[in-house]
Amino acid sequence: MFLAIDQFGEKYLLKSKYPRKELENFFYTKNIKKIYVDDKKGNQFHTGYFIKGLWLSLYKLEEFKK
Repeated sequence: MFLAIDQFGEKYLLKSKYPRKELENFFYTKNIKKIYVDDKKGNQFHTGYFIKGLWLSLYKLEEFKK
């Protein structure tokens, strides 16, 4: 399960294992670009998607167990 949050604070709960596919169906588009962020060492990390003018940051939701 994933949570996508856009730059305006809107939240989208994605219940499948494949967030890109679910976002394609939700926004009715196949034109999706990946968003990357660099760390201090220069490594790139995929952190979300750009869809129809929205910058969506993805967060993976997991069950908390101690």
